[in-house]
Amino acid sequence: MKRTKPAKKVPSLWSSVDWLTIFIYLVLLALGWMSVCGACYDYDQAGSILDFSTRSGMQIVWIASSMLLAFLILMIDDRLFESLSYIIYICFLALLFVTPFLAHDIKGSLSWIKVGSFSIQPAEFAKFGVSLCLAKVMSIYGFDIRKWRDFIICVALIAIPMGLIIMQKETGTALVYSALFLMLYREGMPGCLLFTAIAAVVYFVVGVRFADEPLWGIKEMSLGQGVVMLLILIFTIGLFLVYKPQSSSQKGRNLSLPLWAGLALSLAAILFARFVYPFNAVWVIIVVCGASVIYLLYLSLRYRALSYFLIALFTLGSVGFHYSANFVLNNVMEPHQQKRIRVLLGLEDDPRGAGYNVIQAKIAIGSGGLEGKGFLNGTQTKLKYVPEQDTDFIFCTVGEEEGFIGCAVVLLLFLSLILRLMHLAERQPYTFGRVYGYCVLSIFIFHIFINVGMVLGLTPVIGIPLPFFSYGGSSLWGFTILLFIFLRIDAGRSRRQR
Repeated sequence: MKRTKPAKKVPSLWSSVDWLTIFIYLVLLALGWMSVCGACYDYDQAGSILDFSTRSGMQIVWIASSMLLAFLILMIDDRLFESLSYIIYICFLALLFVTPFLAHDIKGSLSWIKVGSFSIQPAEFAKFGVSLCLAKVMSIYGFDIRKWRDFIICVALIAIPMGLIIMQKETGTALVYSALFLMLYREGMPGCLLFTAIAAVVYFVVGVRFADEPLWGIKEMSLGQGVVMLLILIFTIGLFLVYKPQSSSQKGRNLSLPLWAGLALSLAAILFARFVYPFNAVWVIIVVCGASVIYLLYLSLRYRALSYFLIALFTLGSVGFHYSANFVLNNVMEPHQQKRIRVLLGLEDDPRGAGYNVIQAKIAIGSGGLEGKGFLNGTQTKLKYVPEQDTDFIFCTVGEEEGFIGCAVVLLLFLSLILRLMHLAERQPYTFGRVYGYCVLSIFIFHIFINVGMVLGLTPVIGIPLPFFSYGGSSLWGFTILLFIFLRIDAGRSRRQR
């Protein structure tokens, strides 16, 4: 008689869950609580860090409830998250829509709903709902991010909650959702789209920052305009070389030669304006850009190549974006946003206004030195010099009390978490788990990079929390749910591989 093979035993949940990630999570929670204690400690109330009437005491409540929430998530069947993803997404859209009508105005923000004696911020919880919905859509059979229809669906799923959050006057939180485009890039989104976004940032920063400075001593020509227009030409040539179609009708033809000639003509015009006759050479570069667009459109029609048309569209859009940047900054953005960007770019010096938070945060971090002043011994934070020091600017407490070594340890822990999440996402046997994992990863990267960057004065102050460090239940619960749903999906991978 032929023997049948016994069924393969499915590993238990507790042997499948990634304990290394949970360990990093617990360490970050502990260090985060110490930082909140340092930021909230009052010399007049010594020994009160465990008092539930203080923020350090309440943070213990948020941490304990987060750990309970993490345990409950691990107890749920991972297949339930996939089956309910659409319903969760729709529910959060409805909640985000009604939030401005139910919320109380807190420092100009309409994003907090009061529930009894507590307040919650739905935008923090919507992150996992959007991530689950994206993962579900992208795991459907036949889905291809390189198809315009599928790509537009993904963009809409991200843009709709962003728009609803902007209605709550929470631009910083809305920008977090833009990090999900990193996941789209991992799943096959054309690199030219990511490159276009990076180019737009470069155009904006260079164009606005150096708008009033002369280029190379040519008073008639601004440094911002000249450099940006030259970058547009260089980026156009680079895209042309990368995405040039390979067809038999184009063999032996150096189609990029006219573009190189245009760049050379632009540089020659700048040299002529510098050494022979001063004039605004930007007009020459604009004409060259226009001629490049016409040339690319001609190639697109002649060789029936869509890539040439898209490069022409990129060039034309780049010029339009550059000349609209100042208008957006001065007429579209809110006054406080304008102030923050101008201070960040060095266009204004406002040590008592928009630049105050960053200046005080830098002083606090610098005063910590190599080893720091010790737990609860910081002076800048204790004397309340740093506004929002227990929420958005919590990292300056780490720098003051734990010094450079403490900051390095915290950043290495965050780096370990990011690398671990990347590893877990790559080992998922199905698209749903991988996409959700990269959504989680992208959101964490954005929060860490922007929060630490704004404390150090490297990025604009947009008011987003540092994961597991900033005080508050909404952010801590939101990050915990986001992370542990992924850990539960990862723990179920063994069953999916059978």
